[in-house]
Amino acid sequence: MISKQGWINLYKPKNITSFKAINSLKKKFSIDKIGHAGTLDPMAEGVLPIAIGKATKLIPYISIINKQYEFTITWGRQTTTDDAEGKILFESNYCPEKKEIEKNIDNYLGYTYQIPPKVSAVKINGRRAYKLFRDNERFEIKPKKVFIENLTITNHNTNKTSFKILCGKGFYVRSFARDFALDLKTYGHISSLKRSKVGKFSEKTSILLDDLLKIRQTHKEINCISSTISMLDDILAYEIEEQKDIENLSFGRPIKIDEKKIINFSSVNFDKKNIFLSKKGDIVSIGKLDGNLFKPNKILI
Repeated sequence: MISKQGWINLYKPKNITSFKAINSLKKKFSIDKIGHAGTLDPMAEGVLPIAIGKATKLIPYISIINKQYEFTITWGRQTTTDDAEGKILFESNYCPEKKEIEKNIDNYLGYTYQIPPKVSAVKINGRRAYKLFRDNERFEIKPKKVFIENLTITNHNTNKTSFKILCGKGFYVRSFARDFALDLKTYGHISSLKRSKVGKFSEKTSILLDDLLKIRQTHKEINCISSTISMLDDILAYEIEEQKDIENLSFGRPIKIDEKKIINFSSVNFDKKNIFLSKKGDIVSIGKLDGNLFKPNKILI
């Protein structure tokens, strides 16, 4: 059984759910606690951050980090699932030219509203949208506020265009393909989708699911687990040196810290609502700062 805590930068293949991917790791290595940040569609491949042990408490802080996707829109067809897996709803012979596509990209940058696909994990009155869809029930999904930081064309053919996008939490690339095509006076759906980056988790440093599962059963530890602090981006962190502070935190007690020793991992100026305390590369607590007094909200000891 693996008792270590930390992150695995997993590369999920196509045609498997995110749940099945982490469940296969859970069984193979007898992991007690495991979770993932940011579900990937079964048809999508790419980076899937995996939390092991107490690192699962940090998933909400990874989920809000911007994500990068590389995808292709096939023009002329809208489907029930907004990807190539669905049934065709509408068709058009019109395919937009590259200049027209480029001209409309700016309309989507920044904050916009988006209606998630009906085949998605969005909850409608307590039930997942994809389950309602499979049960042939009628339902509506309310628009959600989403964010696009950057969007560029990487390749263009007559009926297909490939893009790279950097977007925020809750963004659906499939919805973007549907809406963007309609704005261009045609129809469209996603024909390929890859997540290449989630914060510090990148495709380049990821490990393939099959490669991870091939590790011999005799291995007691997975050697690709990164420390809990190493994958957290844009945070305020403080390294604890005194054992007495660790003991106080384990009981949920506040401790005094030196504000001058707080490390800011980015150039962004944050408030003091989320301070991360670490010990030798592992997060031990998350809390807020009141003067020089740290008050813990979550304990990972």
